[in-house]
Amino acid sequence: MTSTAPAGTAARISDPGQAQRRVLHVLVVSQILSGAGLAAGVTVGALLAQDMLGSTSLAGLPSALFTAGSALAAVAVGRISQARGRRPGLAAGYLAGAAGSAGVIIAAVLDNPVLLFSALFVYGAGTATNLQARYAGADLAAPGHRARAVSTVLVATTLGGVAGPNLAAPTGTFAERLGIPDLAGPFILSGVAYALAALVLAFWLRPDPLLLARAVAEAGEDADPATAPAAAGTAEGGGVVLGALVMILTQFVMVAIMTMTPVHMHDHGHGTAASGLVIAIHIGAMYLPSPLTGWLVDRYGRMKIAAASGLVLLAAGILAAAAPGDSVALLALALTLLGLGWNFGLVAGTAIITDTVPLATRARTQGLADVSIAIAGATGGLASGLMVAATGYPVLALTGGVLSLALLPAIAATAHRR
Repeated sequence: MTSTAPAGTAARISDPGQAQRRVLHVLVVSQILSGAGLAAGVTVGALLAQDMLGSTSLAGLPSALFTAGSALAAVAVGRISQARGRRPGLAAGYLAGAAGSAGVIIAAVLDNPVLLFSALFVYGAGTATNLQARYAGADLAAPGHRARAVSTVLVATTLGGVAGPNLAAPTGTFAERLGIPDLAGPFILSGVAYALAALVLAFWLRPDPLLLARAVAEAGEDADPATAPAAAGTAEGGGVVLGALVMILTQFVMVAIMTMTPVHMHDHGHGTAASGLVIAIHIGAMYLPSPLTGWLVDRYGRMKIAAASGLVLLAAGILAAAAPGDSVALLALALTLLGLGWNFGLVAGTAIITDTVPLATRARTQGLADVSIAIAGATGGLASGLMVAATGYPVLALTGGVLSLALLPAIAATAHRR
């Protein structure tokens, strides 16, 4: 059952624009923290599994597990947000991510692979929540500024996302001093960062953007944003399917190539600091261009930028496949393009879905869309290790790039129906 906002919400906040500015400020702070938690774990997850199991073929399993965990968390966060608002939904998701981080540390100390994989599954809640927060930024945004509002939330992740991987070596040293394996060190940072993000949202995300948006709509002060002109170019059913497809394919390709890049670099003699730098650059490219991407999506349309994401991912796959294993610079450039293509797809896909879905079912539908994204990421992470073990990293990268071209016929078909 869908709840409505408290009766006095709209009366207390006469200017939704003022509330939107406050919401964005709070989301920015929480995303900086959660970005550090997300990036730190991504940097060493595959290496920790490889070290514990002594096998490259299962090095993609951690990525698969925490993205699978994020699928379950996306459903939970979406349902809690639908029923009670964004604040409790997002805070609960980050607390679960913090608990998963603690479990990874314990598993590393005990050298227990089963506990490690279970904890990584729970850790995925932080990943899901980090993505779900972008929807909160769009709840109160004007139709013509939705993509830019989403981008503001995404770009905030850059600061923490870039810092997290570069702290892999220092946190590893700190962990060793505590008697913890060095590869588990970044998860100390993840746990603290996710817990702080949960506290920021729990105490300061007021008014709740989704509840206020409903109150404003019910009070007749604004039309339901999903019926606004920005949605006119996309039929309702087709909009949800296309938006989800864009984000699913970009997530699959990005996770598959990103997951195995640190392993590929490790196999060519690079240390944790070098792979951390490449992943930091990649995550910066995932989030830093967001303001420009948001403007492009609002200015030139969702379809064109979604198509551009497929082409950029193709370029990333070709370059990653062709780059020599000893070239940190070329791998960093390939991962930069990989992050940029993902950014184009995420912002465009998010805007398509938000334009299409009415407020009454928005949070639940957004959560279900993110489930599909998480499953795609889990599949990409698991398949990446198996493919690299069987054929090598260049084949994986090239396959991912070619696969991203599947976006183009889907976009063309939707444009034709329109």
